Amino acid sequence: MVQNTLEKMKKMHMGAMSQTYGEDIKNGQINQYTIDEYLARIVDEEWLSRQNKKIRNLKKAANFRTHAHPLNVDYTLHRELDKGLMERLMSLEFMKQKDNIIFTGPTGTGKSYLAQSIGVKACEMLHKVIYYPLSTFTDMLQAMQLQGNYQKWINRLKQADVLIIDDFGLTGMDDRTRKALMEIIDFRYDQSSIIIISQIPVKDWHGLIGENTIADAIMDRITHNSHRIALNGESVRKVRKNVAVHG
Repeated sequence: MVQNTLEKMKKMHMGAMSQTYGEDIKNGQINQYTIDEYLARIVDEEWLSRQNKKIRNLKKAANFRTHAHPLNVDYTLHRELDKGLMERLMSLEFMKQKDNIIFTGPTGTGKSYLAQSIGVKACEMLHKVIYYPLSTFTDMLQAMQLQGNYQKWINRLKQADVLIIDDFGLTGMDDRTRKALMEIIDFRYDQSSIIIISQIPVKDWHGLIGENTIADAIMDRITHNSHRIALNGESVRKVRKNVAVHG
């Protein structure tokens, strides 16, 4: 009867429940619980397993470039990072307010890591996140248009709970990229959050975007209700390399 129950659980894709039940039978642990307690135990195991699977899938779909995590953010580095502000952003309250976040600063100061850490936290809270360096965004845009999948792809970016654009302004922005960004940003304005990462100060973005009318519209929508984090200091990679050499 036990084996029959285990097989039914597996066929119903209750893998964690099946595994826990089988192990508890084998180890003689079931008698430690009342019926209600044991039902709660195996249901909790199945629930936790499914939640973890959802989180893994969300992180994979986000296409993060580094293995960032909120718990691994280093606040001891001298880069003018406001720990209080960063922790408030990690609470994801900015998503409820439909606010944007802008990270700026020299290369190597950890902008991408911090932004992706927020993205990871959003995934762990079961939000859909999409991460793209701007150059990859441009390449994908061209590929989707050639394949006839542009509208499906653009709709996915519109509907993500958080959209992260890295290396903003690092490469030239052609007309196709500019118009696609405008469409996405206009749709998401006051509806969902965008995180922008750039080595270029915000005051210089207008010229990088080009075409004044579109640049005005993009800038207005990105900077309105945005949290700005301007990092300074030496490259994190260089600092850690020096520590490793002299440590």
